[in-house]
Amino acid sequence: MRIYSWNVNGLRAIAKKNFFQWIEIEKPDILCIQETKLQEHQLEESLKDIKGYSSYFSFAEKKGYSGVGTYTKVKPIRVERGIHLEKFNTEGRILLTEFDEFILLNIYFPNGQMNEERLKYKLAFYDAILDFSNDLVEQGKKLIICGDYNTAYKEIDLKNPKPNEKSSGFLPIERLWIDKFINNGYTDVFRHLYPEEVQYSWWSYKFKARERNAGWRIDYFFVSNNFIDRIEDAKILTDVYGSDHCPIQLVIKD
Repeated sequence: MRIYSWNVNGLRAIAKKNFFQWIEIEKPDILCIQETKLQEHQLEESLKDIKGYSSYFSFAEKKGYSGVGTYTKVKPIRVERGIHLEKFNTEGRILLTEFDEFILLNIYFPNGQMNEERLKYKLAFYDAILDFSNDLVEQGKKLIICGDYNTAYKEIDLKNPKPNEKSSGFLPIERLWIDKFINNGYTDVFRHLYPEEVQYSWWSYKFKARERNAGWRIDYFFVSNNFIDRIEDAKILTDVYGSDHCPIQLVIKD
């Protein structure tokens, strides 16, 4: 099984950039997208209905903001939008789909760059997701947690670490949460498989960053450690365009 995650930076925008042709060629079993930037009444049939797939979306209350969606060939046995804390559910950042062998969490984690209050919200969101994930694992569930985490973990994960040490996305306090996440029993699959590989998943639209490969790796597949033996491979598809992010892929053993 091949699962993909991609921050599309606007579903309606990327739909005009061969997004659905890419799906037809790539044929993902499951595709999780983030930052759809639309609300339910704006979700046209052409964006929702892809032959062979069921689709599920979570929308932000604010127009043109956030939002996630999951397209899947395998119909889930359960779908939930959000978690137990309502204050984290208004921005359409969380979509849970449960399958026979695992639960897939498609998440667009907040960005903390706006101000101190927003950074606090981001960190509280992180902790809420960790608590929610731990509760599921304690119930015996196996988790895949994918999406745009909005934090680069180590210096290897961004082109210019030193100038960004005081910027949200590479702050020590944000990176410490990823330490905490890992210590709670979750694995960054790409880094687990490729400890020395330098690849990025996001590039600023400014300063020709993608042409210069001045990027950040902020899109991840984490899995609970009780599922790590099912992982075959993980990839970052840097040659795929259409957004300021590129897709990432997780391959699960049959």
